[in-house]
Amino acid sequence: MNWYCDVAPGHPLHGPYHDTEYGVPVTDETVLFERLCLEIFQAGLSWLLVLKKRPALNMAFAGFVVDRVAAFDDADRVRLLADTGIIRNRRKIDAVIRNAATVQHLRDSHGGFAGWIVAHHPRDLDAWVKLFRATFAFTGPEVVNEFLMSIGALPGAHRPDCPVAVKLRGADAPWSRDVIA
Repeated sequence: MNWYCDVAPGHPLHGPYHDTEYGVPVTDETVLFERLCLEIFQAGLSWLLVLKKRPALNMAFAGFVVDRVAAFDDADRVRLLADTGIIRNRRKIDAVIRNAATVQHLRDSHGGFAGWIVAHHPRDLDAWVKLFRATFAFTGPEVVNEFLMSIGALPGAHRPDCPVAVKLRGADAPWSRDVIA
């Protein structure tokens, strides 16, 4: 099995993400939304490309603040499609904007994005994929798996002997006790 833990440490972009973000339980709405969006942008591309473009994506998508992205209109779509600093895929851009509106609705139904995840945890990957596809746009198995691993809601982000995995064993998140060995 290939582990991110084997290639990321020491790399200028992969290393910091691996060491401080990947697999770390998070409940902040903006962080959750950014992670979902980054996974959507990564579909069919390399994670390194996404990490390189992350600052430009954050700038173009208003820091992934849900309410701001949900308010994007046709002029914003044109602006985004012309922005050479980001991943310019119309379907992905439309999905991000639509998903921002979905996260807004999750506030009413579940108290927010984190509450929605907690309400449906634990599930196996197939059940998560069905749920995400019924709720969000552009969320196939790889996007859902990587998103959930990146926030510590599914196991497998780190090798069991990885120093980050050891540190995460005591992480405090609504779902962390079930997934971190």
